[in-house]
Amino acid sequence: MSLSHIKRWILLGHRWLGIGMCLLFFLWFLSGMVMMYVGHPKLTWQERLEHLPPLEASQPLLSPADAFRQAGIHGTVTDLRLANARAGQPVYIAQVRPDARPAPDAPRPAPSLVTLDAHTGALLPPTDPATALASAQAYLEQGEPSHPSSSSAPPASSPRQPSATAQGAPGKPLYQGITAEDAHTHSKAMDLHRPLHKVLLPDADQTLLYISGTTGEVVRDAPRLERGFNYLGAWLHWLYLFRDTAIDWTELIIWLSVIGIVSVISGFLSGIIRWRFSRPYRSGSRSPFAPGALRWHHILGLIFALTTFTWIFSGLMSMNPWDIFEADDSIIDARRISSPDIQLSHATATPQALLASATMPVRELQWHTLLDKARVKAIRTHDVPPGSADQPILLSASTGKPYTLEPERLRSALFTLQAGYPPRIDILQQDDFYYYSRTEHTMTGGRKPHPLPIWRVRYDDPNQTWLHIDPATGQVLNELDSYQRTERWLFALLHSWDWLPLLQNRPLWDIFMLVLAAGGLALSATGIWIAGHRLHIKTRRWRLLRRKQQ
Repeated sequence: MSLSHIKRWILLGHRWLGIGMCLLFFLWFLSGMVMMYVGHPKLTWQERLEHLPPLEASQPLLSPADAFRQAGIHGTVTDLRLANARAGQPVYIAQVRPDARPAPDAPRPAPSLVTLDAHTGALLPPTDPATALASAQAYLEQGEPSHPSSSSAPPASSPRQPSATAQGAPGKPLYQGITAEDAHTHSKAMDLHRPLHKVLLPDADQTLLYISGTTGEVVRDAPRLERGFNYLGAWLHWLYLFRDTAIDWTELIIWLSVIGIVSVISGFLSGIIRWRFSRPYRSGSRSPFAPGALRWHHILGLIFALTTFTWIFSGLMSMNPWDIFEADDSIIDARRISSPDIQLSHATATPQALLASATMPVRELQWHTLLDKARVKAIRTHDVPPGSADQPILLSASTGKPYTLEPERLRSALFTLQAGYPPRIDILQQDDFYYYSRTEHTMTGGRKPHPLPIWRVRYDDPNQTWLHIDPATGQVLNELDSYQRTERWLFALLHSWDWLPLLQNRPLWDIFMLVLAAGGLALSATGIWIAGHRLHIKTRRWRLLRRKQQ
């Protein structure tokens, strides 16, 4: 094939791919600008704790071992916690995985989510509308939701006080029905809680709560403003309108991204082919097009082609296409350090003893296994600065007494985690490229606590495993292998520019991102005009031809 034929195919390829993709590009850029500030509706870690009534040491509550014995539940208990989460009443919430498999080679059964009355140990039934309304009322009475629509924020160390609207509203929470999944709940984290009850609060933000159909706890809140931004942002960006159709949504996003990448590359090459580097055209311009949309599209394409390519490519990477970021099973078993699994025989301390040892109001008790011993983490408020008295404290699950994790014991356990792979341990005093936080209501913000300082533990195993560990609680905050760190570069950096010199110098990050997004919008808008104009000409020619034939 000659060079002229290659150029012609590039030009024709971009012309027709562009006609098909320019509108989608415009929607991606527009919705991406919204998602810079508001992601999916979510109940952040901080908001969840703010709206949990404090546990009371005076209440006669069963120990976890007694509660599960009373309920007759057997199996491996994991993610066990106690909170006033169901209709404002204390309940144990946990996942239970059967110990026995139906067959030797059968996959391990999926865990089931259970809710137990902490007073009696009774296994509670699925949530009904009355329970959902009671949970919403408890949520409303505990405090005011904190969302981007709020004009100011209180100090991080104190819970929000109920607004005058929440305190004096004559209306009650309004039940809105039940849903398996809707535009605001496209999240795998919701799967164990489906179906979801919807309750509208009588507050100023018209907050819509989603109540777990399994546990009765509030699992998502969505104020009116956030719901609107969700339709303009995440719902458009991820093409969620195709989620409930016969189309394979994941494959759709992957292949649209691939087509988009080809369109951008062909467009850039077309722009280079048509640009006069040596001398301008007769018009005095180095672009062959007359002033207007075509010339602007040509120039903007050359300027913002790299930006458009990186955003579409990184969006493709976020889908983990064809499992390219899947590593082999890790030989570094971090659960040997800290595991959410708990042996109930070791969790004999009553909540009264645990709460008495915590000394301050506790929102939630969380059981886990730390260095082969059952421990309890008392969450007293929400995420707090280092050194604060409100940081989570560790308690013995058997005695209820405070427990201090000795750094040397934790360090020794990390060295024996896997023979032959001694780790390197670094202390992080501040955020860096692989450990950082985002604004709560952005797409990746507000999911979990972000303590500092932490330990970064690096192993020289085949997967080059890194562990981030909170030395105060022993909690493994996250685990990163070499594939996941590569994804961090190819997605988080290229897609949202999660780069500390920008993130820590707002509004520098905002200006940088908005300028690039505005360029992409202008490029897409001129492409839409060109596509519409070409289709109009083609349609008119086709109609004239039909008339002549008649």
